[in-house]
Amino acid sequence: MEISTVFIVLLLAVGAVQGVIFGSILFKSNTHNKIANRILATILCLLSYRLLVQILRLFGLGYYDSWYYVMIDLSWIHGALLYFYVKAQTQPNFRIKKSDWIHFLPVILQIGISIFVRMQNLYWDGTRESLTWLGYYGYVVWMNNPTIYIVASLLIIFYAYKSQKLLNIVGENFEIQETKLTWIKRIIRSFLIYFTLVLSVLLVDLIVFSSSNEGSYFYFTRFYYYPFFVGIAILTYWIGMEGFSRRNDPELTLKKVIPIETSEKLKEISKRLEAAMQEDKLYKDQELSVQSLGKQLNIKPYLISKSLSEVCNKRFNDYVNEYRVKEVQSLLANEDNSKYTLLSLAMEAGFNSKSSFNRAIKKQLGISPSELKFQK
Repeated sequence: MEISTVFIVLLLAVGAVQGVIFGSILFKSNTHNKIANRILATILCLLSYRLLVQILRLFGLGYYDSWYYVMIDLSWIHGALLYFYVKAQTQPNFRIKKSDWIHFLPVILQIGISIFVRMQNLYWDGTRESLTWLGYYGYVVWMNNPTIYIVASLLIIFYAYKSQKLLNIVGENFEIQETKLTWIKRIIRSFLIYFTLVLSVLLVDLIVFSSSNEGSYFYFTRFYYYPFFVGIAILTYWIGMEGFSRRNDPELTLKKVIPIETSEKLKEISKRLEAAMQEDKLYKDQELSVQSLGKQLNIKPYLISKSLSEVCNKRFNDYVNEYRVKEVQSLLANEDNSKYTLLSLAMEAGFNSKSSFNRAIKKQLGISPSELKFQK
């Protein structure tokens, strides 16, 4: 075996093995992004399988056997998987719905056509007349031209654009971690650029070389054969590294972007709420609710809740209880209050029951109420 071939085998093997290892780890990872990780694991394993089949062929093994045909028959699924990966990364609690199965129609069609074309071997006796018109031209288009790979590249490009559009929509309409969007965009852009290049080479090669060879076409037998698979190996290795390093990232929490006018209004409401708590100490009212606070401040209750959610990222009860807990701490710091029980001080601060006080202390400070006295 030539040194150049050995080098190529090593490159393909590194990509394939790395893809299998990362794919296995991602598939078994039990994190918040479990579905996204498993979809990426499937992509990695399919790409690795493609590389392994090619390695076998370099050693003269696996020519047109069942392993080879399985690899060919699944080549139209990569684009849909890439799109579902982006959806799983950008949609909390993502699940594949019935309507999503339409994206798997291309691979179902591919398997059906592939079986039909291979069945023509049962009737072939060496003459064109032994096959039907559909059987003959189906075989020519399917087996003697790069039809499978052109369609596969087109599907990946289509779904890469679709994924980019989805990422742009998410980025424009929701507050989202930009770093997460950035590395997902890098993966999509890599697929888009690489398979656009592959498609361009395939089309030029088909037109130029099939014309110069009087219609005879032998797929990937020229100068770009090995670079194509080396590119797949590099792509497999890289996206495996990206997915593996971020497999434990928390699931996205999408927060809808609100108009500037609304945002300013909510910020103004939050300032009024802060003044009501700090200056008027409305939190001391044990019966305080969103409705009663809205009446006192002449603000619609839903705007109070929205302001707390958008500006303070808190719920009403947590917001009020923060002031009550601080009030209890302030009362405990005063030596004149040492004669009072902790519960009576809690009631003075606005809590209306022992259980609500205990929950608030545990949530706000992470300690038990009995430990609170030692923090004076």
